Amino acid sequence: MRLRKALFATTLMAAAPAAASASTITGPYVNIGGGYNLVQTQHGRFAPTTFADGTDNAGGTKSKFRHKDGFTGFGAFGWGFGNGLRAEVEGVYNYSQINHRSYTGVNGHTGGHDESYGGLVNVLYDIDLKQFGLDVPVTPFVGVGAGYLWQRYSPVTTNYVNGAYNRVGGTNGGFAYQGIVGAAYDIPGVPGLAITTEYRMIGQTFTDGAYQSTSGRANGQLAKGNVNFDHRFNHQFILGLRYAFDTAPPPPPPQPVTAVPSVAPARTYLVFFDWDKSNLTPRARQIVAEAAQASTHVQTTRIEVNGYTDNSAAHPGARGQKYNQGLSIRRANSVKAELVRDGVPATAIDIHGYGEAHPLVPTGPNTREPQNRRVEIILH
Repeated sequence: MRLRKALFATTLMAAAPAAASASTITGPYVNIGGGYNLVQTQHGRFAPTTFADGTDNAGGTKSKFRHKDGFTGFGAFGWGFGNGLRAEVEGVYNYSQINHRSYTGVNGHTGGHDESYGGLVNVLYDIDLKQFGLDVPVTPFVGVGAGYLWQRYSPVTTNYVNGAYNRVGGTNGGFAYQGIVGAAYDIPGVPGLAITTEYRMIGQTFTDGAYQSTSGRANGQLAKGNVNFDHRFNHQFILGLRYAFDTAPPPPPPQPVTAVPSVAPARTYLVFFDWDKSNLTPRARQIVAEAAQASTHVQTTRIEVNGYTDNSAAHPGARGQKYNQGLSIRRANSVKAELVRDGVPATAIDIHGYGEAHPLVPTGPNTREPQNRRVEIILH
């Protein structure tokens, strides 16, 4: 009954919700824990006899020792390999009360306790449930271990109703092994720290003890002998705390991406002029009006008006180049004035005159080219 209750309690602990799933361990970690220890009934064979039945035969007598309440505690140091696999070395201590003994032949009362202690090497595996499509806040784990435990009876005494007694004591060691099933829960805000719940079954090979007895002896004469116990099975239900040293803090949440507004390309309008003229033709006025209207429909920060001429000139030589430079500025001013008449603020307009520089169509010297006699309206 006590075993069924303890198993039920462990099931409830493993099913309890947690804040976040335990992360895969990479590197060193430490683990401590403790809990309830339930030891199965043990059989002991006495040699030459317990003398509890009032005889002095050499055939030996078997008795059952029933354990009551107990506790366990352990500390471990381990290493996680980053793929769910872990290995650790642990030290463990187990304690259990003994309150009943049967097959004594003479009624009596039994009391005492035993304890076991030693070390084991464990190999464990953390199960990532996300690989099965389960997004749950828990990381189950399973493991096995092997090592060496000493068992000490301290002492276990049976007092018979006839005034005799039988006392078992001594310390002996033997091979031990265990199976582990558990789950880990991350503690929010503390990277690497996790609460663990476990069920462990520890098996220990038979151990020997010494006994002394006055039962069946005249005048309370003392009899001594040995007792051989069968396997000792511990069922343990543990709550622990584990800390992984190399666990990095979770990455910060991704920052929202701020969309950078796209910059519209500059819009360019071309206004052409007759040779050696700076006045606007009717077609030129239409183009300027289109540019003025467009400047009110798009986000315009600056309007650039650039005047040009071809490389022909009404005057030869350097004087002609100087003349064309002035002509390009007059053409730019004509366009600016028309833009202002169409509602564009004069302060938003920058004018430049480039004369014969930057021809739209490359030509030979002193060539009249209509496309080079132009003003460019650029909306930035």
